[in-house]
Amino acid sequence: MTNAHHPPYPAYKPSGADWLGDIPAHWEVRRLKFVASQVTFKLDQKPSDKIYLGLESIESGTGRLLPDLLADTVESVVSAFQSGDVLFNKLRPYLAKVVHADFDGVCTSELMVLRPNCGLLHNRFLFYLMLSHGFISIVNAMTYGVKMPRASPSYIANLAICLPPLAEQRVIAEYLDRETAHVDALIAKKRELLDLLERQRTALISHAVTKGLNPAAPLKPSGVDWLGEIPAHWEVVPLKYRFDVRLGKMLQSQPLSYYDTKEPYLRAANILWGRVDLSDLKEMWFSPTEKEVYALKTGDLLVSEGGDVGRSAIWKGELENCFFQNAINRVRSRGEHSTKFLFYWLFFLKQAGYIDIICNKSTIAHYTAIKVANTVVALPPPNEEKLIVDYLDRETAQIDRLKGEVEASIDLLQRYRTALISAAVTGKIDVQAPAAASCPSA
Repeated sequence: MTNAHHPPYPAYKPSGADWLGDIPAHWEVRRLKFVASQVTFKLDQKPSDKIYLGLESIESGTGRLLPDLLADTVESVVSAFQSGDVLFNKLRPYLAKVVHADFDGVCTSELMVLRPNCGLLHNRFLFYLMLSHGFISIVNAMTYGVKMPRASPSYIANLAICLPPLAEQRVIAEYLDRETAHVDALIAKKRELLDLLERQRTALISHAVTKGLNPAAPLKPSGVDWLGEIPAHWEVVPLKYRFDVRLGKMLQSQPLSYYDTKEPYLRAANILWGRVDLSDLKEMWFSPTEKEVYALKTGDLLVSEGGDVGRSAIWKGELENCFFQNAINRVRSRGEHSTKFLFYWLFFLKQAGYIDIICNKSTIAHYTAIKVANTVVALPPPNEEKLIVDYLDRETAQIDRLKGEVEASIDLLQRYRTALISAAVTGKIDVQAPAAASCPSA
């Protein structure tokens, strides 16, 4: 993709560094420490007049700062930096967090502060070089430690880097500034489209589960202030009148009797909106009686009790035998009403903020079985309920398809951005030569 955009240089030579490969014949190879000095000045606390930069303030892979997160929680030891310095995170898995500072400040000691020798190394070129896939990969390969793997600053300082003439470094950096800005603008527009599609989904579901599909249907007051009017032939009841609610089993790490067996179970982390994630399934001990009580059946609605309270998915019988833990409420129809309609109803309540309010999300939120059971639900007759579910399944599937296409194009642009940076800073393309084509607009 990238070498079709700009041609390669006319002549190459071996760099002697595996991560660089061959480089343009007129480029040099130097160790990083000979062209940029590491700033090690540290403070015991953040000065009152300095902006603090933590890892959470940096967008991974782009080097953009997230202004809302600046001056957040400050570590006990911080490093000072000044405008023009390049900051590189030593902590895995956040190695792609690199910043070219345009202000003086202090930062977490997990950021390595580098000050380029302005006569040899352009700071913006160094920023892109350290952001490149090859550089991140070589540093990642030498991280050490199990709990919080990190890279040694001395190892990083000893890495070989390629060094074009200073004027050419400036041209490459300016080129990447322009191209990445263009790619980022395209990505931003596509993310706006994703937001629009998600708002469309919310509006679609909210209208269908509160007003139905017939715009001419007469309405009546629901009796619930925040709900307003509903179709006159619908009923409003606590969920427990039409569905059975049960909280899952508490964790049991050891068998309590000879008859206990170890079985797979679902946690809140396994419940995503609209689907169950079985990629990280845990096991615990169940008695024969508990297996009857906590066994899942196709069509059960699984509702998160903690974390992202109210997050729900329908169990589709993905495993023959599976059970659930007490971070999940299982909701099962008592007969004629659909758990799929209830899934859409809970999605509406979540988006409306109702679930967060009744769970008091200002503290540690819990959507307990009692709260779930007493949640009001507006229910159409079963035949109309099925029509609404079929309609929402069809329309939301179309929205999901469109979102998938947009997400795929964002991924393509992000991969193009990464490949372009790597190709430019390692000399695989000559950005001074005329371009054959522009970046993808996918």
